[in-house]
Amino acid sequence: MQAAVELFREQVLPELREQPGYEGVVVLATEDGRGLLLSLWDTLEAADAQAESGWYADALSKHMTLFRSPPGRERYEVVVADLPAMT
Repeated sequence: MQAAVELFREQVLPELREQPGYEGVVVLATEDGRGLLLSLWDTLEAADAQAESGWYADALSKHMTLFRSPPGRERYEVVVADLPAMT
C-alpha cells in the first residue's frame, strides 16, 4: 500500500491537479491493503469530462500491477459535508 500511495503522490496527483474542475481528493486505506480514492469536482460536467478524457484509464493502466483486483468506479453526489476549514 505504501508503494501505491507514493506513486499516487509523485505521479498521479500532480496530473490530477491539472484536470479542469478538480477540487480535491481523499485517499483512504485499510490495514489489509484495500484503498478508496474519493475525488471532488466543481461540477458534474467537469467530473464527466475528466472520466471521458481517457486520463483516468491511462493513470490506472500505468499502475495496474499494484492492484489485487481491477479497480471499480462509482459516482456519488455529496448530500452532507461537515468538513473542517482548510488553512
